[in-house]
Amino acid sequence: MITNLLVAGRGEIARRVFRTCRDLGIGTVAVFSDADANAPYVREADAARHLPGSAPADTYLRADLLVRAALECGADAVHPGYGFLSEHPDFARAVLAAGLTWVGPPPAAMAAMASKTRAKTVLAAAGVPLLAPVDPAAAPEADLPLLVKAAAGGGGRGMRGVRQLAELQGELKAASAEAAAAFGDGEVFAEPYLEHGRHVEVQVLADAHGTVWTLGTRDCSLQRRHQKVIEEAPAPALPAALRDELHAAAVRAATAIDYRGAGTVEFLVSRNGRAAFLEMNTRLQVEHPVTEAVYGIDLVAWQLRVAEGAALPASPPEPVGHAVQARLYAEDPGRDWQPQTGPVHRFELPAEVRNGPAASRTPSGLRVDAGVAAGDTVGVHYDAMLAKVIAWAPTRAEAVRKLSHALRRARLHGPHTNRDLLVRALHQPQFGAAEVDTGFLVRHHAALTAPAPPAAVHLAALAAALADGCDRSRFGPWRNVPSQPQTKTYRSEPDGTEHVVRYHLTHDGPRAADLPDVRVLTVARDAVVLEVAGVRQRYAVATYADGAAVYVDGPPLGAPPATGTPLVAGPEGDPGPGAAATPATPATPATPPPTPPPAGPQHAKY
Repeated sequence: MITNLLVAGRGEIARRVFRTCRDLGIGTVAVFSDADANAPYVREADAARHLPGSAPADTYLRADLLVRAALECGADAVHPGYGFLSEHPDFARAVLAAGLTWVGPPPAAMAAMASKTRAKTVLAAAGVPLLAPVDPAAAPEADLPLLVKAAAGGGGRGMRGVRQLAELQGELKAASAEAAAAFGDGEVFAEPYLEHGRHVEVQVLADAHGTVWTLGTRDCSLQRRHQKVIEEAPAPALPAALRDELHAAAVRAATAIDYRGAGTVEFLVSRNGRAAFLEMNTRLQVEHPVTEAVYGIDLVAWQLRVAEGAALPASPPEPVGHAVQARLYAEDPGRDWQPQTGPVHRFELPAEVRNGPAASRTPSGLRVDAGVAAGDTVGVHYDAMLAKVIAWAPTRAEAVRKLSHALRRARLHGPHTNRDLLVRALHQPQFGAAEVDTGFLVRHHAALTAPAPPAAVHLAALAAALADGCDRSRFGPWRNVPSQPQTKTYRSEPDGTEHVVRYHLTHDGPRAADLPDVRVLTVARDAVVLEVAGVRQRYAVATYADGAAVYVDGPPLGAPPATGTPLVAGPEGDPGPGAAATPATPATPATPPPTPPPAGPQHAKY
């Protein structure tokens, strides 16, 4: 029996595993770099071991340090988490050689799937459908487009799309160099690129007694830079015959390598319903919560039980309902998905549910797996994912609505996030109709990243100015002051647009200048209520950095980003010539025109 478990990872997956350990009565050990010294997962562990440095190569990628930490902290088992060394068979061998329990598949099974080229050879013999190989040295025009991929690793590293044969050799060299730097293995290969393909995967769970479960399908087609953004279970609009084919292929893959524990077999499904194996992930996937919600099981608990030698029941539980997960990243989708850094002032999501599949079926139906908390700082060393927000409901439409509702009401103050893109994507008619493929976010990028209507941001800036005036007691006893013109300037982030706010202090209280349809009803230092064209709207206002940084959470029914507008306060008084004033009256946001559909990513690892 496992009594103390070290998680060889960080952030949200470490917290996720620790929560199950607490439920099962297992002690927990964390490892942390310099950058993670005050991270939530470190505080939640029973014991923690410092790994000097911040770069992954000096810390979480050092198998010797991880094994030593486990032994020194009294752990008798190691869970690999995901990322870092989670799919490295040599790390698993080192854990076992130290006399520790490895919470994962046998090293031989990991080695069989560690290289995509070797995996294809093994699974071809097992009858798993594959894409036809392409010889990059003799590829004809008819084979285009192609996708160059790294044989090792994932996360989109070493992956290049090729539409012209003249580009092929250069892309092969570039992909090989990137793969060698990221994974220590420069092997690359080429395969056909399937336009408008769907990324569909099957969750498997196997024990050491010959039982292999398939826990339904997941659709992970909404991707950016070959990394997943929105995932759901089961994969919608999938014919029953195709679903059964994928399940059978996944069982053959797991059986062929004598797999044990939780794993994922990934496929690309073409428009005509043809499925082809992509790769097998020999670990727990980031998107595992949607499967847990639908099947009502704890995959981490089963990982631990299988590692202890337990047998699975003959068949898994029946699936119920639908679940959708959104990955919340600290990034700017409108600027080529650039990662964002800085302090996290506030990190609140409504109806947050403690991690665990049973909780996913409570009346709220919401679950949040977060790696950060208020007071943390998002740095440059690790992945930009902040949290996963999961919604479960009896139907897909209800789950999507519930997830959108939760994201709109989140209060996220700190680095810019992709929250508005997630909300808009969930509301896209094509997504609602399950018309998704791996190019979805690329095709709809302009609409999903369009700036907020200036009038909506102007109202947020007005609320910030009024709250600031109240906080500094400028308004005083309103009925005893003459009319006084006031001007304040804000810069909205991350687009840098300047918004000039003008209001008057009157005997009846503050009044918005040049906005005849807006009435100021109540003003407090942390909230302002405006009546816009006869409709009352509440704006929550929070200030940081001595008032320079202001975050306004407006009415959640408005168009994003009225749900959370970051502003930087500028000088007060007359802004002078050349100031960019916003329109005087609120405007109804227009839907941006669609953009031509360029090619999107074919598949993602994480």
